[in-house]
Amino acid sequence: MRRIFYPKETFAEGDELKADSWIKVVNPTREDIEYLTEDLLIPEEFIADIADSEERPHNDEEDGWELTVIRIPIHSGESSAGSYTTVPIGILYSKERHLIVTVSYHRSELMTDFIRHNRRKGNCAYTDVDFIFRLIYSSSVWYLKYLKRIATQLMEHEEALETSIRNEDLLNLMKIQRSLVYFSTSIKGNEAVVVKLKAMHRAKDYDEELAEDMSIELTQAYTTVNIYTEILTGTMDAFASVISNNVNTIMKRMTGVTILLTLPTLIASIFGMNVPLGLEEKPWALGFIILISLLLSIGLFFLLRKIKWF
Repeated sequence: MRRIFYPKETFAEGDELKADSWIKVVNPTREDIEYLTEDLLIPEEFIADIADSEERPHNDEEDGWELTVIRIPIHSGESSAGSYTTVPIGILYSKERHLIVTVSYHRSELMTDFIRHNRRKGNCAYTDVDFIFRLIYSSSVWYLKYLKRIATQLMEHEEALETSIRNEDLLNLMKIQRSLVYFSTSIKGNEAVVVKLKAMHRAKDYDEELAEDMSIELTQAYTTVNIYTEILTGTMDAFASVISNNVNTIMKRMTGVTILLTLPTLIASIFGMNVPLGLEEKPWALGFIILISLLLSIGLFFLLRKIKWF
């Protein structure tokens, strides 16, 4: 699906393709790809790079088109907690046509919010670098939004695990950990893209205040990811220790039960041997043996309880 916006006119939407327009392409169809590669002459390799869900942030240039790939956060659509990931979005710029094209194979809340926010604030993007920096700034804000949701989910699962350690809660913590890894590597990749863009362009080519705000948001997002990663790692290690301790406690109790059952069995085996023991003709022999077994078992039980095996 293609839509046309005008970044220099507070991101107003229109139907006419003119200089300094922005063509927003989401989930491109075959017709969209033909338009991009045949009408706009965008290299097919660039489209293939963007289509790769594992593509890392980078800059490239070919046939008059500059490609910048960044990774943005999305909710993966799973109903379970911690189901966040990152996907690539390609920003293409033609100096000859003065045209910006963004291509994404995934729908995201970020792009809708990006347009709405800039319209509400009356922001404009006068250069391609300004546009990229505004998009990275918005992505950083959404990283922080999703991180707040992850923090809430993390607290909920920690509270649940304090009362009962369930596999479901542990699996959800693992999903959160995976999301944090995606966020960390993607934010770091976006930072590398920013550094390269600043090196490629002079300060007058972009809004320095915007660049500073964007860098602050990126740094904050990366720091927050690291904090939550450390907290989650500590939580997982703590619960691993709890599980190990619970297993040891269960094994001690099972061993104690085995000892208690072994004692009466041993006495019964002794008196069941086919040798004279002096009690064969006593009418109270059976009761005596049972009594001795019970007394020894009770004594052993209290001994094991004293050393906290029960």
